[in-house]
Amino acid sequence: MRQKKIMLTKGDDFLFQRLKKSLETKSIEVISSHDASDSFHDFLTKRPDLLLIASSGKDVENELNLSSRIRRRNVQFPIFLVTRQSSEDLAIAALKAGVNDYFKPPYSGDTVTRRILTTLGRRGEEKDQTLPEDGHMVTASKSMQEIKKVLSHIAATECTVLITGETGTGKELAAELIHRTSVRREQPFICLNCAALPESLIESEMFGYERGAFTGAVSLSRGKFEQANGGTIFLDEIADMSPHAQAKILRTIERKEVYRLGGTKVIPLDMRITAATNKNPERLIGEGNFRDDLYYRLNVARVHLPPLRERKEDIPSLVEHIIRKLNLRFDRNVEGLTREAMESLIRHNWPGNVRELINLLEATFVNLPSKKIDFANLPEVFQQKLKGAEGLPENERDRLLSALLTTNWNKSQAARKLHWSRMTLYRKMAKHCITSKPPSEK
Repeated sequence: MRQKKIMLTKGDDFLFQRLKKSLETKSIEVISSHDASDSFHDFLTKRPDLLLIASSGKDVENELNLSSRIRRRNVQFPIFLVTRQSSEDLAIAALKAGVNDYFKPPYSGDTVTRRILTTLGRRGEEKDQTLPEDGHMVTASKSMQEIKKVLSHIAATECTVLITGETGTGKELAAELIHRTSVRREQPFICLNCAALPESLIESEMFGYERGAFTGAVSLSRGKFEQANGGTIFLDEIADMSPHAQAKILRTIERKEVYRLGGTKVIPLDMRITAATNKNPERLIGEGNFRDDLYYRLNVARVHLPPLRERKEDIPSLVEHIIRKLNLRFDRNVEGLTREAMESLIRHNWPGNVRELINLLEATFVNLPSKKIDFANLPEVFQQKLKGAEGLPENERDRLLSALLTTNWNKSQAARKLHWSRMTLYRKMAKHCITSKPPSEK
């Protein structure tokens, strides 16, 4: 089960600490936001599953404005308000601002947590019914179908996994798919973004800390390794960590135990380790930037995810999947792309891979004027980039795929479009391992 993320505002410090502690005991990741402006930015960038406003009553106007802004952006996103100062006017204002649930004294942190878990569980079921793809790893290409088979074989074992590939190719999805199809699927799946951890916070984030371990440690905090106990931990971009941090992770993997900062109790660990990097680990070892002993511990099963430019057959399936998700998120009913728009996506080289495709379509949804996305609806930056590249020679495989997609896989029309004979078309399809129409388009 994927770890849930809750954005918790710090309007009331007492409520904040109490709720944070209660949530973390349920293996829920807490994203702390100190004011309403930070919270809206975090909502857009960190993609939490729920907003929990811990209100002191002093900044309630900005807190309710935050709720209204989020509600305009996403009609289904759950928003809870907890306060120690309640009034009928506040309850009515909260309702008008889009707050789903309102907690006033008397209540307990456990009551709020139970309601949150119920809400998140219900939303998870709704998403699973709407998007049934396993691990949401949508693909039609032969190369990715083979990789999914490899991932399923790995999931049946307990071995450590190292996933490589460019940024945006879906390394976290691959790790999640392994977890979701393994015997640990009912236990937590915890992600640790190694590249985003400041050196000063590495130990507290990884191993947690006891109350009073240092200034500001007002309550016990369980680290990522402890949160993942029984399940799977995903160490994303592990090659970006310092040698000092790599040594600490190596020690944890070897001993299968941690100590919280300020603690003396050994916490035994039982979990699967998955890790990922967008760099070449062998080259980093040669340069002295990656520990070879850690590499050998992680590189038991190795999976490499190809970039999107090498599997453009996946673009139509990915577009369909992403649009369905965005329709739910933005409460719209977009039907798909026009032929011209789809052809432009096929021609693009996608240096940012699937993540770039997701961002492009999301940007298109913000001001979409119609139900069908045309080339003119795509972001202007993308249009200019593509027009600037029109004079360059195209890759033969890309031209072939584009012709087949834009003619709905009519081989006679595709051959005429390319000024080839049908026999030439068949030979080129065999040469580039394009054997048939993708399953999702049949």
